Formats: sequence, structure tokens, C-alpha cells
Amino acid sequence: MGHRFAEIGFTLAVKEVQARLGSRKGYERMESGKDFNDRLGVAETAFIQARDSFYMASISETDWPYIQHRGGPKGFMKVLDEKTIGFADYNGNRQYISTGNFANNDKVSLFFMDYPNKTRLKLLGRVKLVDVNDSEMLGQLQDDDYRARVERAFVIKVEAFDWNCPKHITPRYSEAEVEDIVAARLAEAKKLEVKQLKQLENKPVEKPENVGGLSPVTLGEGPLSLVISGIRQLTPEIRAFEFKAAGGGELPLVTAGSHIRVPVLFNDGSLVHRSYSICSNPSRRNFYEIAVLARRQSSQVDDVLLQDLHKSASYSIHHNFQIGMVINCDLPSNHFDVHSGSEPAILIAGGVGITVIKPLSQYLKSRGVTLSLHYCGRSIQDMAFRDRLEREFGESISIYPSNENRRMNLSHVLSMAPKNTIFYICGPQKMLSEMKFMANELGIDSDRIRSEGFGGVVETSVEDKAFTVDLVKSKLKLKVAADESVLDALLAADIDTPFSCQSGSCKQCAIPVIEGKPDHRDSVLTDIEKEQLQLFCPCVSRAKTQVLTLDF
Repeated sequence: MGHRFAEIGFTLAVKEVQARLGSRKGYERMESGKDFNDRLGVAETAFIQARDSFYMASISETDWPYIQHRGGPKGFMKVLDEKTIGFADYNGNRQYISTGNFANNDKVSLFFMDYPNKTRLKLLGRVKLVDVNDSEMLGQLQDDDYRARVERAFVIKVEAFDWNCPKHITPRYSEAEVEDIVAARLAEAKKLEVKQLKQLENKPVEKPENVGGLSPVTLGEGPLSLVISGIRQLTPEIRAFEFKAAGGGELPLVTAGSHIRVPVLFNDGSLVHRSYSICSNPSRRNFYEIAVLARRQSSQVDDVLLQDLHKSASYSIHHNFQIGMVINCDLPSNHFDVHSGSEPAILIAGGVGITVIKPLSQYLKSRGVTLSLHYCGRSIQDMAFRDRLEREFGESISIYPSNENRRMNLSHVLSMAPKNTIFYICGPQKMLSEMKFMANELGIDSDRIRSEGFGGVVETSVEDKAFTVDLVKSKLKLKVAADESVLDALLAADIDTPFSCQSGSCKQCAIPVIEGKPDHRDSVLTDIEKEQLQLFCPCVSRAKTQVLTLDF
């Protein structure tokens, strides 16, 4: 007997096509090969037992083929001997198409795939349906850790098999395989990090200075001294930076939604400060993590845009922050009003807004709050922390990659929420505006909405007039021109002011008003914050009176 797979597969019609297209001679040699391709060897046995899925084809009495994907834990397809394999069939969707087909025609074709290694094993056989009452056979095939009810077993007598070439098999990886690869890479990076930190231990602390684009050892003069202990690329455009206490020990306790203001050195030597959300789990005190988005530079960027890019804090952080660098930061602060009751929560993140929503979700979950998380992004690849959040929140998270035409129906999300739901949202200004409009349409109290945004457009008017801000603590009075913001006036006067979005959607720059009437143009402050706390966002809001007195 020759190659059994060739004997079965190469029918007269197939041989005629091979002859016509010039491949017949080569396959004639295959037909006359050794007759071992009907008995599983060591390689075939190991390959089958390592698989967690396979494709199975059957034929109906109307001669239509049916292909089914079967999945389970690794090794759920058992190799009973060199001529026999089998698996338990559990209660499923109850269509019974394969089962019905095998009752009429016992021929089966199987594909076992190893995508990472681009390997494929084809197998032909005959199926025997084993009744649930055959306890001895079921005992050999069922998985004790799987709780579903066994309905039958499929026992397959091997007729033939053949290994395919790897051409055109695209490598694909399971989540567990990716985690193993990443863990190995992280272990290598950790060794390098430890080596670099040891090299830096005996170096003297230096003040920030212009070093021709190279990163200084130390930046900033804030009270919280942190060392950059890790850098991870989360997406093509988002990079995570891990900070630990420069002197060792625990970091100050932070609450969910907190920001940290970090020093950033531009290539021209100027030092600025920018605020970023602490996106690590707020229960952790051994490190903080921020995630910074820096848009990829186009190959067609012009000189003006390139200059703007080099004056971007995010760009500078991506290119200049290095493991071992010490940054002296301000203490973390929090402007997010997280509810303390047991009311359910809906959390909505758009793009890099997940850096705020992630720790809020983790904190609320730790308190036992019923929540649902909605995460919108350009694509799966651009959504930072997606895989981790899907593992952590399971059915409580919904993912909306826009390139797959999966978009959140905000009206449906809001209208289906319980009446006492608290909403948390962080995303682009368009998302916040839609949220504000939809909530108003549905009669949702604005005090139940906690928001933060980015990338908005500052509202201006030809009727804007100049006014004066009286800074009580600074003992200064500043003129604010009709075409500039209060924040611009503060920065022009060299007053160190916290800010982030510059669009009235994050609260980072909020200042209490002592006297005068503000013209609120932000999209983030609640009515209570405006009317009772008298907060004011100087990045976008203006004054309705000639003088606005600020507690600053």
C-alpha cells in the first residue's frame, strides 16, 4: 500500500487536473511512498494533543459539506492509539448538524492548525458516535474541569493524514501566547533596567540644563522625587511611563482620577510642566504610571509643523524620558468627584481618555459598585489597556473600534441606565458635547455626570472684551486682552499655573472666584462647582464684569 492520503485524495478527476496543469509526475512519487500515513506517530500524537481547536468537515445526505470549528482546552482531542482519536461532545447550540451528518455518512476531514509555527496537519477518518451510556469510553474522553453536560463522544478511526507546507499560513497568537512572549520580553527589559539603575546609583544629581537634545539626569524642583523605572509601548502612539520613589519606599496615596504634574524639557532648553492622569491602580503605592499619547509624525510634515511638534510636551516625553531619570514633581491632585455611595456607575472612555476611566473603574469595582464600562477607539490596536480591561471586567466592558464600524449608541446607553446611575466620561470634546446634549434631552441631572476631556476647540466671540483679573494670593493685577485667555495672561506673567487640556474640559486649571461675575465657557464644571464652589476655568472662560477677583 502506498501513501494512504494520496490514495484517498487523488481521485480520477483530481489526477486529470494534475496532469493537465503539470503536477502529476511529482504526486505520482507521493502515491508510491511508504504506507505509514494511516498510523499516528510520535510527532502527530504530540501535535494533536497540543491543540486547543480544530476544523471538522462532514457531508450531509444532500451532498453538502459542512465545516465546524471545535474548541476547548489543550488536548481535548485525545489520541487513544495510533489509529484512534476522539473527543467528548458537550451540550451546545443544539443544531446537531455534524452529528446528523455523521449518522448518515461516517467520513470526516479534520484540520489541526498551529498558527504561531505555521504548521498544519490534515487528517481523514471515519467517525463512530458513542452514546452517553458508554461510561468507559466517555471516561477516557471527557474533561473533568469542564462543567457542561456530555451528550455523546466522537471516536475517529484514522484513515490517513498529511502534513502541509507552511506557505500562506499567517502566524496568529492566542492571548495566553502573547502574554508569554511579553512576559519573556519584560523579563529581559527588567534585567536591563536593573543594570542601568545600578550604573546610575553613584552618579551625582544634576540640575536640568540644555544638553543638545539629550536627557538630563534630573528634571524639576517639585517636592515629590520620582525615578523613571519602566517604559512600555501600549499602542503605536501611546507610551506608558512607570515612576517609583527615588529614595525607595511607598509613594503618597492617590485616589482614582488623580493627576500628576511633571516637568518636561523641550529641545530648546525651556522647562514646562504638564499634568497627566495616574492610570495605575490607585490601590498600588509602590509605583505610579502615566500613559502619554504622541501622534506619529507624518513623512510629509512641513517645517512649521515640525517646530510645533518639538514644542509638544508629549513629543518631548516620548523622546527624552529615559529609565533612570529623576523627575521632581508636584504632589498628585484630583479634581474628579467620585461618588461614595452604592449607586451604579457607567464609565465611558474615548481614546486616551481611558487613562482616567481605567483607575476609576478599578476603584469602583473594588468597592462592589455595579458598573458597565464603554471604551471607544479608532481601532483595536490603538486602544491602550484593552486586553487587560477585558480580562478584568469581562461582560461588564463593551469595546467600540470605529474602523470596524462598531460605534457606541450613547442614547441607548443613557436611556437604559437605572435612574440613580452616576456617569463618568473622559474623551474628546465632541464626545463630551454629545454626552451633554443627550443627557439634557433625557432629563439626566448634570450633577450625576462627572467628565473630563481633551482636544477641544476654544469658544471665542467677536464681542469678547478686555478685562482685569485681580490675583489675591499673588498680589498682582493682570490685563486680559480680548483675544487672549486668562491662562495665557497668567503664563505670560511667568505665573506657574497648572493646566492640561486648554479647552475647558479637564478642571486642571480651575481657580476659585472671590468676586466678580464669570462667563463660564467650559464643558466640565458641574452646577455645584460653578455656583457653590465658585470654580472658574481660566483656559476658556472669561468675565462678564470689568474685574474678576481670583483666589490665586
